[in-house]
Amino acid sequence: MRRLVGYRRLEGLGAVAVMARLYEAARLFVNFFQPSFKLASKDRVGARVTKRYHVPATPCARLLESVAVSEDIKGKLRTVAAALDPLRLLREIRTMQHHLADLATGAVPVLLTNCDPELERFLGSPRTAWQKGEVRPTHAAAVRPRRDWRTRVDPFAMAWPLVRRWLEEEPDRTAKELFQRLQLDQPNFFPDGRLRTLQRRVQEWRTTEARRLILADLSGTGAAHDFAVGAGNIAL
Repeated sequence: MRRLVGYRRLEGLGAVAVMARLYEAARLFVNFFQPSFKLASKDRVGARVTKRYHVPATPCARLLESVAVSEDIKGKLRTVAAALDPLRLLREIRTMQHHLADLATGAVPVLLTNCDPELERFLGSPRTAWQKGEVRPTHAAAVRPRRDWRTRVDPFAMAWPLVRRWLEEEPDRTAKELFQRLQLDQPNFFPDGRLRTLQRRVQEWRTTEARRLILADLSGTGAAHDFAVGAGNIAL
């Protein structure tokens, strides 16, 4: 991944959005247009090792040749492949890499153009793609009930809408800066010992926002596209 996004430090939701689009385009290009070698056999005679490889092919081509894949899924793969343009994918990759380079140097993020709708449809539901893989009943861990109650009164229950609005306006502000601003805005209500509680709330918000940017389910997409994500997992 570092060869794709570079070695500079990246942080903030702006970088998350750019990396999400970069991964989308790279996954499509690798799985549909980038052939690779696969080992067919390996023979050892004394100290000499002879390796033989299959003819280079893309992950998509290997799925189309596999007898374990249904014809319905193969037809969907052919439909997606016919709609993709490798030059457009490469242009998207290069553009996002330039955006990341600008962000790494401290430049102000620019407004990105709309993502290719074909990319959005293709990666519309990766959050459920794992369900199409391993089917053994012992594979999944036992479901633990989610705890939905609090053991203490939430000290930020009334102030959180205001803090969330500040975060939406300036998402790269630290929790400590927001806490100090909250103390100035509402003095005598928030002692210094409540900082850690706000830090956890802000971290949860950033995690939710990052997941929404990367894995958001798009309207009009569903399990019909889960096969495509499974194909993408072959190479990335």
